Amino acid sequence: MHRLTTRHGLDMPAIGLGTWPMTGEQCTSAVRQALALGYRHIDTATAYNNEDAVGQALRESDVPREQIHLTTKVWWDRLAPTAMRQSLEDSLRALGTDHVDLFHIHWPGQDWDLARSIETLVALRDEGKARAIGVANFPLGLLRQVIEELGAPLSAIQVEYHALLGQQPLLDYARQHDLALTAYTPLARGRAAEQQVIRDIAAKHGVLPSQVALKWLLDQDGVAVIPKASSRENQLANLAALDVPLDAQDRALIAGLPKDQRVVSPEFAPDWNS
Repeated sequence: MHRLTTRHGLDMPAIGLGTWPMTGEQCTSAVRQALALGYRHIDTATAYNNEDAVGQALRESDVPREQIHLTTKVWWDRLAPTAMRQSLEDSLRALGTDHVDLFHIHWPGQDWDLARSIETLVALRDEGKARAIGVANFPLGLLRQVIEELGAPLSAIQVEYHALLGQQPLLDYARQHDLALTAYTPLARGRAAEQQVIRDIAAKHGVLPSQVALKWLLDQDGVAVIPKASSRENQLANLAALDVPLDAQDRALIAGLPKDQRVVSPEFAPDWNS
């Protein structure tokens, strides 16, 4: 499988399994099945309330832990140093592992000490509890501050990105600074596959519209995707998106779709234009 690597320790399969909002046995079953089908990248977070379920799947799987890329995240209300450390310890205990492969700050904090939070994030990496570190849902201005002013050795940023939402400035910056960009909600919760342009391209190649939407992202340098899927059929279809042969005309048509449809923007979200 195609992998993304960075100079700061990231080595991540380009397709992962997103686990939100699955919990309990549904989540355990989906992760266990995904690993059996060939997935080697699992994405979770403390806020998903499913790290224990993911951990159970890891214990039940025949795939060795060292072959699995595991991402988790700390919630925005636990970004003080002691709280962040405890959050990761809780995650490691639930997941049944002594380290994660990528540890993200899930959302920017509110009235927080950014420098101390980033200092703690880096320390957790240096201590080996996270092989690589990153941030999620940071607008470009804040990401620039973390990289340029604080000098954090980030490996990745995770943001909503799909055929109906543009992230070109952020993607350009990530490439300039050797960060992978992981696209969550890569199918826009089904909206991307409903677009006639994407449906026409899928018919042209004899594939699913969802596979076209995923491959459009995967064809972009430095981009990974983490679609959520629980059924065997959908998990296999998402993996097979890597083999969809989009041509330049297909990519141009998808690039021409409106790019202003944000699906995820909770009340505590940052100013996306900052």
